[in-house]
Amino acid sequence: MGQPPTAARGESPDDVVRHVKSGDRVFVHGASATPTPLLEALCRRTDLEGVTLYHLHTSGSCAFADPSHEGRFRSVSLFVGPALRKPVAEGRADFVPVFLSEIPALFSSGQIPLDVALLQLSPPNRHGDCTLGTSVDTAMAAAVGAKTILAEVNRQMPRTLGHSVVPLARVKAFTETDRALAEHPPASLTDVEIRIGELVADLVEDGSCLQLGIGAIPDAVLARLGNKHDLGVHTEMFSDGLIPLALGGVITNRRKKVHMGRSVTSFVTGTRRLFDFVDDNQQVEFHPCDRTNDTALISKNERVVAINSALEIDLSGQVCADSIGHAIYSGIGGQMDFIRGAARSPGGKPIIALPSTAAGGTLSRIVMQLKPGAGVVTTRGHVRWIVTEYGAVDLHGMTLRERGEALVSIAHPDFRGELGRELAAVRHFTLG
Repeated sequence: MGQPPTAARGESPDDVVRHVKSGDRVFVHGASATPTPLLEALCRRTDLEGVTLYHLHTSGSCAFADPSHEGRFRSVSLFVGPALRKPVAEGRADFVPVFLSEIPALFSSGQIPLDVALLQLSPPNRHGDCTLGTSVDTAMAAAVGAKTILAEVNRQMPRTLGHSVVPLARVKAFTETDRALAEHPPASLTDVEIRIGELVADLVEDGSCLQLGIGAIPDAVLARLGNKHDLGVHTEMFSDGLIPLALGGVITNRRKKVHMGRSVTSFVTGTRRLFDFVDDNQQVEFHPCDRTNDTALISKNERVVAINSALEIDLSGQVCADSIGHAIYSGIGGQMDFIRGAARSPGGKPIIALPSTAAGGTLSRIVMQLKPGAGVVTTRGHVRWIVTEYGAVDLHGMTLRERGEALVSIAHPDFRGELGRELAAVRHFTLG
């Protein structure tokens, strides 16, 4: 995966992070590109104070958010991963609610001035150019905007194409590694997820352009698209489930208006098979998320099918996807970018897909009203298709009463009676 860097410049992780100073604002590369050796070395330093770490979801333990480092490091999540949920809830870390498409501008404009970018890079080619590998997303803006780049150059990081290049000459100090990237194998599918996958796949027409996230439901959808033709991909995230469709000729990208003939993504999360697939693959282009998630750009492609998830939906169509009440669970991410882009796409279908229940079937995800403190990621004015294992409904153009009745019809049967009575009381009609 490229040629190794000049060994004379490689340093130990501890030597590399000595360039970080107290009070610095530091960007941390995320997902499978998390520069774990540099983070671990940073946490070993006891002489630092007031260092702020900006990041999306990272892989690993996130030791920097441990209570023992309070006062030394302050984590600021732009999208919260599992390891940061508790620190954010306890006030030991912070969260910024922001569209994924708007994060690069926070760095490039200087609104969040960055002193250091901690990156994981692929080895340089014969021109001395590394790449951001599996995660370009917000990292390119950080790499351009930061005063100093410190890097882990990993022999196992794939060389990705598109707008992904970071010249090694821009890197102040780096350490060399040869370690496996963090993997996220596909989970086993439940009957509920399989059924949702079937219903969503039925909404995908030949020639559609796909956006999907990670998780069981997107995997279930992808597994049922093998009979489609001429699909395209313009997404913020690319997963293992797309590989069989690309190799099998289902994904051709030839009907796309933007980046015709190429699958476009901002980052990838999955297994070693996926990392090998995107390595030096001219059929897959990586771009920063202010391009992949640009609503105007998304909408230029026809039949965009955007498939996203939710934690809870109320009977007016408000979609909560980032929190459970006041507790931040993830982030706004790119859901609204693609919901709006798909809605503006000719023949597009914005889809929210979710199981009808949570907590082992004891809680309905379709509710009369959202929990206090719940964040509305997709508004009732933007929502279109909602899919559970009990059906698919398009809320666009429906009255509050009509959409409430439609949502009750795809709720779990155990909760339909109560939901129907609550809806009738609030909307002032008599149940039939």
